[in-house]
Amino acid sequence: MEETLLHLLILIYGFCGIVTFAGYTPTIIDLLNKKPSASIPTYITWTTTMFFTTLYAVFVNKDLFFIGFVVAEFLACLIILILRLRLKYIKN
Repeated sequence: MEETLLHLLILIYGFCGIVTFAGYTPTIIDLLNKKPSASIPTYITWTTTMFFTTLYAVFVNKDLFFIGFVVAEFLACLIILILRLRLKYIKN
């Protein structure tokens, strides 16, 4: 029973990681369409915290599944931040 619940939790966690990453897609699409829908201070904060979470995942946690999702979220935040900064400086 405990093993089944653990496998179910792993499956749900994997699904949540996919949903979280997919949640960044509308913002990335907006930015690619030159709609400034992302807050620069917010994404600086999220990108910075995800960078340190990635370091934690790689050097402390060492769980490949966790590392994969953390890196994906870090990259999504970084892409959004870069696209938003690019929009700001191209516009001005």
